[in-house]
Amino acid sequence: MDILVIGSGGREHAICHALSKSKRRPKLFCAPGNAGIAQLAECVNIQAEDIAGLVKWAKEHKPGMIVIGPEVPLCLGLADELLKEGFQVFGPTKDGAQMEGSKDFTKKLLLDNHIPTAKSGTFTDYEKALAYVRSQGAPIVIKADGLAAGKGVTVCENLGQAEAALEEAMQKKVFGEAGSKVVIEEFLEGEEASILAFVDGETIVPMVSAQDHKRVFDGDKGPNTGGMGAYSPAPIVTAELNEIILETILKPTVAALRKMGIIYKGVLYAGLMITKDGPKVIEYNCRFGDPETQVVLPRLKTDFVNVCMAVAQGKLSHLKIEWDGGTAASVVMASAGYPGSYPKGKVIQGLEKASQVSDAYVYHAGTASKDGQVVTAGGRVLCVTGLGVNLQEALRKAYEAVGMIRFEGAQYRKDIGWRALQR
Repeated sequence: MDILVIGSGGREHAICHALSKSKRRPKLFCAPGNAGIAQLAECVNIQAEDIAGLVKWAKEHKPGMIVIGPEVPLCLGLADELLKEGFQVFGPTKDGAQMEGSKDFTKKLLLDNHIPTAKSGTFTDYEKALAYVRSQGAPIVIKADGLAAGKGVTVCENLGQAEAALEEAMQKKVFGEAGSKVVIEEFLEGEEASILAFVDGETIVPMVSAQDHKRVFDGDKGPNTGGMGAYSPAPIVTAELNEIILETILKPTVAALRKMGIIYKGVLYAGLMITKDGPKVIEYNCRFGDPETQVVLPRLKTDFVNVCMAVAQGKLSHLKIEWDGGTAASVVMASAGYPGSYPKGKVIQGLEKASQVSDAYVYHAGTASKDGQVVTAGGRVLCVTGLGVNLQEALRKAYEAVGMIRFEGAQYRKDIGWRALQR
């Protein structure tokens, strides 16, 4: 069976790794892939946003399954175009991808269906947005409505920061058209957690919980990033809380989408704040998270190809999905300057040595091959995952492998899992 994976990051490397372990022995292709993915799959030189190019390739090569990793091609309607051609697709259609593509769409869905979330206001007029912020006070959260590569959310501790965030999004257009509309939310106090779920249009199967670290520096300081590390499970998400999240958040969300005529298939990712009043939705994503995927999928015991097929065919209720009872932890190694501007082309050393650490995986995120060497090609370069019976052991494995890898300007957090370790 041939499977095409779309994307080029650490998430897609983890997806390819999970698919490669299938008893079905699939032949993997990845468009466009990266230097690490190339060890598992045949890389296809087509960018993830090239919808026409990907559909053309699929029609010529006829893969049995297509797994779409990133949000951009989903929001551009790649799944729709592939479904029209009769392919089996793991990933929601364009209508479903609005859950990530428009924060305003999601906010309305949540509020209209009484799904717990922060109170908010949506604005396209800068002066009205400014007046709303001043009337609400700080702390407050400013969100660009559209896709902004994980960097469109600003948590503002004072009014000055909030006013600056509005100016950057709406006046200076630092997020392009994504910031022409903003959603302004109350600041929720609590602890964040990520719940990803497999959804086949009707059946919802939550995955094991995870927590990530969004800030770039130790102690959760510095600007937000796409994620600097993660661990699974999240101790705060108890079995009781899992049931509450399923019944009060995930099920009503999928039912609301169905009521709108949207049959959502793929991964629904709920970013939650666990408050004193219970879990509340901060955001939804329409795909696997990154770096959450790198700690969730290594714990999956069920054949991942079978899971993807069940999701695409609407047969998830026929499949029992099982998870490893241990723990996974990941550490992201990033380029100097990330999440701002950063250099590329720095030679990465020690990858082979790191790959020999037992129960550790080195997932490539922003890498490329050049003159027979692996070099940096992105902000987040590698995501190193360790597995263990508990968080301490998983972290020890991950940091052991991280310590063997070198590239100029490498930065990574030394305190992944600190909150869980304090429990």
